[in-house]
Amino acid sequence: MSAPARVLTVAGSDSGGGAGIQADLKTMLALGVHGMSVITAVTAQNSLGVQGAWELPVEAVRAQYRSVVDDIGVQAVKTGMLASAELVEAVAELIRGTDVPAVVDPVGVSKHGDPLLAASALDSVRTRLLPAATVATPNLDEVAQLTGVRVESEADLRRAAAAVLAYGPRWALIKGGHLPEGTGRVGGGQAVRMSGSQAVDLLTDGSEEYWLRAPRHDNRHTHGTGCTLASAIASQLAKGQSVPEAVAAAKEYVTGAIAAGFALGGGIGPVDHGWAFRPQCSEGAG
Repeated sequence: MSAPARVLTVAGSDSGGGAGIQADLKTMLALGVHGMSVITAVTAQNSLGVQGAWELPVEAVRAQYRSVVDDIGVQAVKTGMLASAELVEAVAELIRGTDVPAVVDPVGVSKHGDPLLAASALDSVRTRLLPAATVATPNLDEVAQLTGVRVESEADLRRAAAAVLAYGPRWALIKGGHLPEGTGRVGGGQAVRMSGSQAVDLLTDGSEEYWLRAPRHDNRHTHGTGCTLASAIASQLAKGQSVPEAVAAAKEYVTGAIAAGFALGGGIGPVDHGWAFRPQCSEGAG
């Protein structure tokens, strides 16, 4: 039998299994690709937060990457937690030397607000990592951290995307899932009411625009959402989809995973990466 498409995740480990490498590999399995990993950091992490984090040496990260790429090969790469400027720069160099799509999730903080990227690494993300990205997938906090643009309404998403694209990724996906309900101006300048019942993202390369809308599910168990979305995009790109097709399919997958998220421990539970395998969950996932 021929091997499935192969995707490499370069990210940190989440001992609680909800985010990071663990979420990436679960997503890849669910979407029918072969997931492989380069671990950049180890975290002590559960539903309550991150209790500790230890980054790996650059030489260990580089050796993992070369071991996989030089023998097995990849059709797409996804990055997550990179922790330090040294790791960011090393991973950016590796990605530039691998002629496949790269999805960059510029992880800055955990779902609980714990820092996962040194402040000294921000400039390396801007000048080295983002220019190597096929798609960059920042959330609103990461947009503010990287560009200084604060998104308060749907009308601000274009400005945020332009600020991210200025650093060089081919496409920017600005995730607006935490936008409040309000009024803004999009699409020709008309005033529109943004429903709090929708999660709205903007995908653009600076000329083409795709507004992606999905139901906003009333579920607090959303740990791993960003990792899951970026991994889903990489998985679809590895299977040959275009960027707009891959992002739309990934949005549908992660929406179902959020709807099926479950309680685990005493804090924020994870999204359900296997929701599509459970008919009782997928029927209500929208």
